[in-house]
Amino acid sequence: MAVMSGSTEAHYIHPDQLRIGLYIHLDLSWMDHPFSFSSFKIRNEGQIAQIRALKLARIRYSPERSDAEPAPVQAGGSAEVAAEASAPAHDEETAATVVEDPAIQAKRDRAARLKARRDLFARCERDFMRATHTVKLVAQNVINKPEWAKEETTVLVGSLVDKLLVDGDMAVNLMADRIGGEDVYVHSLNVAVLSLMLAREQGMGREELVSLGLGAFFHDIGKLDVPPKVLLKQEPLTHAENLLLREHVVFGSKIGARIGLTPEVLSVIAQHHEHVDGSGYPRGATGERITLLAKIVAIANTYDNLCNPANPQRAMTPHEALALMYAQYRNRFEAAPLNTFIRCLGVYPPGTIVVLNNDAFGLVVSVNSSRPLKPDVLVYDAAIPKENAIILSLEQEPEIQIARTLRPGQLPKTIFDYLSPRKRVAYFFDTPNPTANDNPAASA
Repeated sequence: MAVMSGSTEAHYIHPDQLRIGLYIHLDLSWMDHPFSFSSFKIRNEGQIAQIRALKLARIRYSPERSDAEPAPVQAGGSAEVAAEASAPAHDEETAATVVEDPAIQAKRDRAARLKARRDLFARCERDFMRATHTVKLVAQNVINKPEWAKEETTVLVGSLVDKLLVDGDMAVNLMADRIGGEDVYVHSLNVAVLSLMLAREQGMGREELVSLGLGAFFHDIGKLDVPPKVLLKQEPLTHAENLLLREHVVFGSKIGARIGLTPEVLSVIAQHHEHVDGSGYPRGATGERITLLAKIVAIANTYDNLCNPANPQRAMTPHEALALMYAQYRNRFEAAPLNTFIRCLGVYPPGTIVVLNNDAFGLVVSVNSSRPLKPDVLVYDAAIPKENAIILSLEQEPEIQIARTLRPGQLPKTIFDYLSPRKRVAYFFDTPNPTANDNPAASA
């Protein structure tokens, strides 16, 4: 049956008419049904049974998005649907039934875990902001207070390494845009986080991880001696400007030596723009002449520069950046760490805009290092306020898959504002895995 509401035609069917392939809409609160989405295409008989258990008098569906026609109306069914078309679809008796449904209770438990997930993100962002503040203070004081700057950075790196070395999975989380005009400090932190993530997956020990972290944090310290008009220029650099920018490697090595950094850390500063095929600078070093620590930082540094260039108009999505590094830049990097890096971030790194196989839009917000193909996705749902947006763990949603990726500019404005794609892609990690025991009642 079709009911006109203004200029919009709504189609309703009786629960007995449900079939696999129908695209239905549950006009209920998200908490009052067991499915991940309120609108979805029916995929199996189990979902039909769960929908009927809701005891709805009628169900809205979209013929144009369905792969099947509703089942024939049972005797007297058409009159029943017609009689109830203007009646409330969810009365108090039904609500009581729904609340008592074990599947609904399971969903309420899942909502509690979702809140815990949001709390974890909030804590992670607070840690990220504190780390960014430390990086900023170090950069501002490294010349006048070198010993203090070195000590503060060592403490920060040590805390990150200790967090990494805790037994259990590691989640790489996308941070919110709350940095203001401090991109240069976020870059150093981002490169350090990504480098440590990669090295941890390669089995590096604590001492090497600390050296790596220090090298990553200080890798661009030489840019303090490069004029801001060159560093911040959004147009292509002139030949002379490019030569001056490349000197930051030499400047940084001198600053690092003055503050007493170890040879292992200095190698990262000196070689983070070298490539194993000899195409890098300043020496065009190849293969074994480049330290492993420098090779790791070079990968993380390249990725962050592709995602977060000086000119935001030239920024690549995380998905595009990884694809480019593998397809076109592969010869620049050592194969083992590059492959590990791509595996850790997955095909869809945090920050990627995705379209799911049920046509829902989402933003990848977290990737677990042990399950990179099953990221956590913040999902657009007009029926749910932005501050309470659903975060789906695709590991726990076997029927939900990523169908394709989009650039942020391809999103409709309403969805763009809801998902809030990051202007700057910044990461921080945490080791707890709040979704490990998440077992939702249904997928849709």
